[in-house]
Amino acid sequence: MDNCIFCKIIAGEIPSTKVYEDDEVLAFLDITQTTKGHTLLVPKKHYRNLLAMTGEESAQLFTKVPNIANKIMKNLGAKGMNILQNNEEIAGQTVFHTHIHLIPRYAENDGFIGKFTQHDFDLSAIAAEITKD
Repeated sequence: MDNCIFCKIIAGEIPSTKVYEDDEVLAFLDITQTTKGHTLLVPKKHYRNLLAMTGEESAQLFTKVPNIANKIMKNLGAKGMNILQNNEEIAGQTVFHTHIHLIPRYAENDGFIGKFTQHDFDLSAIAAEITKD
């Protein structure tokens, strides 16, 4: 993609701080550093987001997550890891090139807030909607 910042990083047109690279993926430090070590893992081939990828293509990306995440945790002394992937603007995607956020966690007040809100939905009705042809 001509205007994709991540494609430009992959091509070496824009500098990045790399933490992992192979033929299929690149992992580099997010410039925002939500927490120390906040890393982005991207496929080298451009996809708008995960929803545009096949199972095989996404498997090539996700198979790298455990190794990189564990290395970040071990070497930076993190106590946990949020692994986040956003699809489309409504879900928080701001760069439209598939990417996974690896956000090391050090304490409850370390700069990242991720909370779930409970709702009283009819789960059976939702499942029926999802599984209909």
